Amino acid sequence: MIKIVAKMYVRPECVDAFKSQAKELVEKSAAEAGNVSYSLNQSRSEPGVLAFIEFWKDQDAIDTHNASEHFTRILPILGGMCSKAPEIELFDEV
Repeated sequence: MIKIVAKMYVRPECVDAFKSQAKELVEKSAAEAGNVSYSLNQSRSEPGVLAFIEFWKDQDAIDTHNASEHFTRILPILGGMCSKAPEIELFDEV
């Protein structure tokens, strides 16, 4: 299993809009065949820091997800609400 933490730095005035736009991404991604879990999480200490935490069966599932219509359409919208590039890290379960 591969786990992804995609940390997003959202401008303060965009936090509510970001969460609203991300809802469709979370719902559709969680329904993908290779997905185990997909959620959006908000930092308790820094409300503008949001992280997608994702669990995928394998790299093929991630590749399919990254090419999906909802991902390629919604991610640029979310990126436009951020103050800097996301930090994305992949983990293997041990």
